[in-house]
Amino acid sequence: MRAKRGITDIIKKIKEEKKRSFVEAHERFLAIAKGGIATPVYLIDETLIEQNMLILQLVKSLTGCKILHALKAYASYSTFPVMSRYLDGICASGLNEARLGREEFKKEVHTFGAAYREKDIRQILKHSDSIIFNSFYQLEKYGKMAKKMGVEVGLRVNPGYAEVENQMYNPCAPYSRLGVIYDIFEGEFHKHRDIVDGIHFHALCEQNADVLERVLKSFEALYGNYIYGLKWVNFGGGHHITRDDYDLELLIGLVNTFKKKYGVQVYLEPGEASVLDAGVLVSSVLDIVENDIKIAIIDASAETHMPDVLLMPYRPYIMGSGKPNEKEHTYRIAGPSCLAGDVIGDYSFDEPLKRGDRLVFTDMALYSIVKNTTFNGINLPDITVIRNTKLQIVKRFGYKDYKCRQS
Repeated sequence: MRAKRGITDIIKKIKEEKKRSFVEAHERFLAIAKGGIATPVYLIDETLIEQNMLILQLVKSLTGCKILHALKAYASYSTFPVMSRYLDGICASGLNEARLGREEFKKEVHTFGAAYREKDIRQILKHSDSIIFNSFYQLEKYGKMAKKMGVEVGLRVNPGYAEVENQMYNPCAPYSRLGVIYDIFEGEFHKHRDIVDGIHFHALCEQNADVLERVLKSFEALYGNYIYGLKWVNFGGGHHITRDDYDLELLIGLVNTFKKKYGVQVYLEPGEASVLDAGVLVSSVLDIVENDIKIAIIDASAETHMPDVLLMPYRPYIMGSGKPNEKEHTYRIAGPSCLAGDVIGDYSFDEPLKRGDRLVFTDMALYSIVKNTTFNGINLPDITVIRNTKLQIVKRFGYKDYKCRQS
């Protein structure tokens, strides 16, 4: 009981420290935005990344699990030095991510792809410590090659259960291409057990440990008897570990129980959790037009600079704003592209917006920088890191970046 109380106190303290850092960082973001910084610009605060790292390190220290950062969510390698001090490596989705992880993160590289091209496989293996296959066909085709090159081999399975509401993001949705289903697994796995080091599953999306608990019950019911004798099981990504309300004690208990029962190493591979709340996108109001409502056109675009706003879809928070009509002055915030639907959303403000005003969109480190585009020839935002309270522009884009993506 005393040990449990001690863990509870540690978790409470580390979460309170993150909240304090978050408040201070928001003040920094607003001050920088008002200070004349060129826009649009992604601002990444290394202090906040480190706060997330401390939470992930706590989970590692209390469970002995290994945690990998998912490059699909965030790959701004200028901040890898601070992340690699805490994490065990990265997980990649293919050749380019694997190579970036090897060259810049310089720790373990675990690669999973829905299917690998024959022309890429040797280079993927060269940069990987572990490769995870999505079918028995690809396992048969490339598994022995991986072993000869000293790369561990894994197989991704479908755990048979998920609670992801948006089917676009549900790895276990009906007819999903991701992971071998149990009906196929049970008839084929025994033929390949001698070269398989581990099993991988992924069924979460921005979810808490209670969902993982229910997913694990399904996974163990299907695959539990096959785990004994393996080296590792990878619980995949989607764990929102650094969120304020995340149940760290439950996660720690689940991992420890699983490791003790099966005698395997457990891997977690969060992406968003690594940089949650650690970055913003600062934009300027270019013009204000009217068509029954007031529309503020800004120099950042939903289509090009924050595409998940349209894809998920979701409404990012703007510092100091409210919901439509919550505050006195309501505006539709829209981008400069020719796409009619390039709209971020409707927001209200205490004071009327003016041309030249700065808007700060929160939580823009994850899935924005890695997914942005130069559609319409719109320039990409600068990437600026706040490092020891000083600003460092780590990347500035221009015409060449647009041209090099064309023919």
